Amino acid sequence: MSIDEEEETKRMKKAKRKEKKKEDKKKHKKRKRDEESLEEVPPVPSSSSSADNKKDHRHAPSSDEKKRHKKKHKKKKHDKDGTIKDVADLELPSKHIKAAPNTDDVKIVGGRIVSFSAQDINVQQQIPQKENSTTLLLFYQYIEPVLDEESFKDLLHHVETMGEAHGITGRMRVAHEGLNCTLTGSYEDVRSWCKSLRDYKDGKYFGETEFKLTDNLPNGQAFPKLHAFKVEEIVNYGLAGVKAPSIHMTGVHLEPKDYHQKMMEEETVIIDVRNHYEAAIGKFQPPPTGAQYIDPMMRKSTEFPIWLDKPETKEMLRGKQVLMYCTGGVRCERASALLRTKMEMEEDTKALGIKGVYQLQGGIDKYFRDFPEGGWWRGKNYVFDKRFAHAPPVIETLEREVKKEEKGIGKVFVEIPSSAKEKLQALGNCEACKKPWDKYRGKRRCPTCGVPSLICKECHDADANGIRKLDRSIRCDLCVKEGITSKQQIREREEKEMEQYEKKLREIYGFELPKKKKRNAHDVENIPKRHKSAPNPDNITRLFIKNLCAKRVDQKELCELFPGITHVEWIMDKKSGNWYGSVFVEMATAEDAALAVGTYHKNKAYGRV
Repeated sequence: MSIDEEEETKRMKKAKRKEKKKEDKKKHKKRKRDEESLEEVPPVPSSSSSADNKKDHRHAPSSDEKKRHKKKHKKKKHDKDGTIKDVADLELPSKHIKAAPNTDDVKIVGGRIVSFSAQDINVQQQIPQKENSTTLLLFYQYIEPVLDEESFKDLLHHVETMGEAHGITGRMRVAHEGLNCTLTGSYEDVRSWCKSLRDYKDGKYFGETEFKLTDNLPNGQAFPKLHAFKVEEIVNYGLAGVKAPSIHMTGVHLEPKDYHQKMMEEETVIIDVRNHYEAAIGKFQPPPTGAQYIDPMMRKSTEFPIWLDKPETKEMLRGKQVLMYCTGGVRCERASALLRTKMEMEEDTKALGIKGVYQLQGGIDKYFRDFPEGGWWRGKNYVFDKRFAHAPPVIETLEREVKKEEKGIGKVFVEIPSSAKEKLQALGNCEACKKPWDKYRGKRRCPTCGVPSLICKECHDADANGIRKLDRSIRCDLCVKEGITSKQQIREREEKEMEQYEKKLREIYGFELPKKKKRNAHDVENIPKRHKSAPNPDNITRLFIKNLCAKRVDQKELCELFPGITHVEWIMDKKSGNWYGSVFVEMATAEDAALAVGTYHKNKAYGRV
């Protein structure tokens, strides 16, 4: 193509964009005129009017429009200055979302199940069902006593086979101790899969499981494939085997409305059992006279047992009621069981006089369904599916409408109360420029500890375009607060704390913990020295590694071989369920990925190439 042709093509594209923008503007003005005429239609003149009576050619509202108009202007509670007093006073479809099953849930699945439609959040907008036909399923189930090897393989085969038969996608963590799943599929297929699991072994394991469904999500939020991971724990607390507290020792499960009331009580603490990067964008904020919020400042769940054992933690719990919560409820199971076990078995914890341990049934996800306007919640709920994060339904509705107005494609349909404005504000801050921000986007992670980086769109784009690079000094707020500047600092601290914790377990509980593997001289000699980085022009952070020694390499060894790993996906053989030496890994930075490839590509480690 010649330069003149390129210029002509650019000119034509520019003209088309300009024309489209003009058309959109006309449509917007017409829609606005229609809305105004609907709100102020005069009475239609009767046949007995004066001689100069003329027909009114403006659109007269239908009976349905009159109902909508009446509902829109329904009397609401107001402050003295005439503004709407509270979010709870808004009349929105999303306000009426409830944690309850629909007719199909009862008929097809039965048992404990709650569902709602994401369509209820989209006000004044009918989106075609074909584009929003994805159902999201969240659930977990501990099994005690744990499954033997044969029963485990049978369960793994069942969930995978039935998943493929019903076109289910997503992630399953499958362990001898149970299941923890985040799945997507069609409305009918997800419910049919739930039914098959409910009936498995005549309901012996999953008869009382609580399934949580969200229907009518955008199709882009569906997972592309089904992955069933064979794991030691359905939540990685480092409490597998003999270290695992009995699931029968969990705290009292409170439904959202009871938990909401409990947060208002004095002499109460509320422990956020999630990771700190999740709490950074959203958390419970009980009233000043109610429960005291505690963030354990964890990067991963394996830090919780160590945090719970610290003297300063115990002082915070002394003489208090203890509430716990997490995203869906699963992390609270082992966490509350661990605390209650310590209250019975350890003298120093007994002496604290803790008045009770309670946990939120169904987690934040279920709380939003009973309190769609947010209740005591502030900010966003970080999730491990393709929604990434979401607010309570009413707040999410208002957010969408405000964004429409900002983009000039609509007008806020309702007066926003002062209490809602506070809830619309971002709770987190961009790690680079410190402006309010609450969206984790992109693949960047903290270069020192590997947790997701909270970076605003402007800083992300500036980095991508080479205007202002996000170097290693841009770290998560926890690393900045703790003065962490290298991965080695994190690793050394973790090893020291775990060693002390395990020593206490041996002394109090008499556990015989597995001995740690020691490298022999041959292994050490065969680990290559650091090479220069391989080219990485596309800033790739995800690596595929194969031919690892299945007998020798575990997660710790892998992280030592490849510094900078933040996530590992063990590729399991579908037939046997065993691991044969291949993994996908996510590196903290593109530089770490380049260094790993430069060091190990076609080199030996532990005698393998």
